[in-house]
Amino acid sequence: MNEERLMNTTTAAHAVSRWVILMLALGAGFSVASIYYAQPLLPLMGADLHLSIEGMGLVPTLTQAGYALGILFLLPLGDRHDRRTLILIKSAALALFLLGCSLTGQIHSLLLASLLIGMAATMAQDIVPAAAILAPEGKQGKTVGTVMTGLLLGILLSRTVSGVVGEAFGWRVMYQLAAGSIAFIGVVMWAVLPRFAVHSTLSYPALLRSMEHLWRRYPALRRAALAQGFLSIAFSAFWSTLAVMLLERYHLGSAVAGGFGIAGAAGALAAPLAGGLADKLGAGKVTQLGAVLVTVSFALMFLMPALGVHGQLILIVVSAIGFDLGLQSSLVAHQNLVYSLEPQARGRLNALLFTVIFIGMALGSALGSNIYTLAGWTGVVALASVCGIIALAIRMIESARVASAPAEMA
Repeated sequence: MNEERLMNTTTAAHAVSRWVILMLALGAGFSVASIYYAQPLLPLMGADLHLSIEGMGLVPTLTQAGYALGILFLLPLGDRHDRRTLILIKSAALALFLLGCSLTGQIHSLLLASLLIGMAATMAQDIVPAAAILAPEGKQGKTVGTVMTGLLLGILLSRTVSGVVGEAFGWRVMYQLAAGSIAFIGVVMWAVLPRFAVHSTLSYPALLRSMEHLWRRYPALRRAALAQGFLSIAFSAFWSTLAVMLLERYHLGSAVAGGFGIAGAAGALAAPLAGGLADKLGAGKVTQLGAVLVTVSFALMFLMPALGVHGQLILIVVSAIGFDLGLQSSLVAHQNLVYSLEPQARGRLNALLFTVIFIGMALGSALGSNIYTLAGWTGVVALASVCGIIALAIRMIESARVASAPAEMA
């Protein structure tokens, strides 16, 4: 008991430091960026290693699959072990895997490194709850919001950075710089983070079994995860094929493809406003609005053949802003819905939600590259639009079910 009080006292001492919160935001951003650096670099990787479009598509597919596996099988350890130790181990592993990827010379080692990078990059999902624990009383929302802003910027600006660096210096240099950034973050985390109290004595198998129980117990969790998963398929299909499409259709390099990430960042930065909107309209309503925005943004790209080259590029930018805003707004609202189901199990609920999300990301990468080969960019736009419609249908059915429940009880 005294040891736990000592940990809490140490935590409180760190909580007042803006420097610590900034470092956590940077840590979340840099670590999650590791799973997105490849997307604008795929044409460069393909040319260097003589990969087909399907082979290039496997790189983001396995990276996203690794992230999903890491969330499902590694995140529950945060309830059983000191989060500081887990963050340090994952940062060291991630830096080594990124460096190894930069040195690979053939497809099999590239794909293995991509899978391992995805698994280790889940340190971002260890950092977010660590920020909530370190936050001063009454400021948890603001603190977590700051760290989540870093995470969202890492997701979207990673493509811009990797596109520019890849075109100027090659894709291998980008991965080497990424390894250096994670090594730096690991050292900083070691210096600023206190040790965290362990809140569960469950064995690892028991933790996993409890997640299965949560999944079975809450239909609202399953519907939220599936709806966000379909939106993630659309998101990933777009970003996994954009660089190839821009090169083939407009002869634009990876730097331009990465530049579209800035447009996405503009949409994502507005997403935290969805939290306030959810308080006024209800989280369920915000998920519906988010799905509508994603669907409409993708459907607008069916108008591309009617426009000139500059008009087509402008339309892609507008669509990227719209669907990123819709996706992130829907995610914030879905998290609010899921966290309210059982507050003491938020970590495992979060793991289940994000497992389905990143399964969707992996499916989006695989489906997007294959459909692009078969049906071109129009096929990718059709896939994304259909996924948005399915997500909206799931949320509408859930809304109708919730609305009918009080009437049935009466």
